[in-house]
Amino acid sequence: MNGRVLIVAGSDSGGGAGIQADIKTVTMLDCFAATAITALTAQNSLGVFGVLPIAPDFIRRQIEVVLDDIGADSIKTGMLHDAAVIETVAAVLAERAPGVPLIVDPVMVAKGGATLIEPGAIDTLKRLLVARATVLTPNLPEAEILAGRPIDSLAAMHEAAQALLQLGCRAVLLKGGHLPGAMVYDVLATASGLRVWDGPRIDSRHTHGTGCTLASAIAAGLAQGLCVEAAIERAREYVRRAIASAPGLGRGHGPLDHAHPLRA
Repeated sequence: MNGRVLIVAGSDSGGGAGIQADIKTVTMLDCFAATAITALTAQNSLGVFGVLPIAPDFIRRQIEVVLDDIGADSIKTGMLHDAAVIETVAAVLAERAPGVPLIVDPVMVAKGGATLIEPGAIDTLKRLLVARATVLTPNLPEAEILAGRPIDSLAAMHEAAQALLQLGCRAVLLKGGHLPGAMVYDVLATASGLRVWDGPRIDSRHTHGTGCTLASAIAAGLAQGLCVEAAIERAREYVRRAIASAPGLGRGHGPLDHAHPLRA
């Protein structure tokens, strides 16, 4: 095992996203995955059918005992459903892991449309976690909420990524999969400027968990000492292959093939 990743996120009973996708991804990329679960969800490829929040004090305890014993070389946050949870996570990370790279995946809406964060918590997320993130990884709908503007073109993606960088994070990877077209664009904004990746869209409904998977793959790369761009390069390729070889499970947005490196 090369690198330790602590994942602070919600559970997905369907196994396609959330903690389950995170653990699979980090393990496949030769890192050790530890977790602090923020919520239990009852979901499958068709949607989210229930959410059971975990008390903030118990989320804090999970993080503390992992950091005190196992430690972490990077930390990834996913579903943080309300302001109290965000405040708790931000506080304990500031106390116990102030210098550890932090990847913030601002999970707000599930693939099926279910809201996964209280609207009033978004400002708290921006102020306490986005501001200290090493990498922020919003998709277009999340970026529109965070930036307070529509994003309907590649040029608008450039502007939004630069605007989100002003929230204080060191890098913003704005994912363009929701933008219509035959090509998919991802825009990275850092203090050095912009970089754009592009690739042909894979025609598949089996894309559940792509955001969780990408952010966790980036976290694994940073835990292993890769620079941000190299971590993103490897993460994008891992996700591309996982979509391309998705097992076709479920009647809705099915899961990815996280285990594809085993057959490479």
